[in-house]
Amino acid sequence: MTAQRGKDLLVKLDMTGAGVFETVAGLRASRITFNAETVDVTSLGSVGRWRELLSGAGVRSAAIAGSGVFRDAATDERTRAIFFAGEIPSFQVIIPDFGIIEGPFQITSIEYSGQHDGEATYELSLASAGAVSFEAI
Repeated sequence: MTAQRGKDLLVKLDMTGAGVFETVAGLRASRITFNAETVDVTSLGSVGRWRELLSGAGVRSAAIAGSGVFRDAATDERTRAIFFAGEIPSFQVIIPDFGIIEGPFQITSIEYSGQHDGEATYELSLASAGAVSFEAI
């Protein structure tokens, strides 16, 4: 994989529940993180007293975070509505020349801020709320 532009990593939101994804407006920075909890099965019989982990066990999760500029756009309003209603819609993360991550995510935090001499900004955090799929591109 060659170097990619950061602006090509896109976070998209299913606007209607019908699989119509739109890029979350105003994002300047975004990231996705994958986590896998471990299940320790180490016992007195473990070779050399080295920790042993149970393959395929544990909870997997994904988190999306982003920050950007508030832009009175449809995705801003939809994001606020999702948070206050406690909805869990589908999101996509497009990782250029790698793949598309898609699944249900809950907005766990949304923060708005601004300086007296600058633009209004926001930060957004999402947590996976079900199975997440990966499609290579």
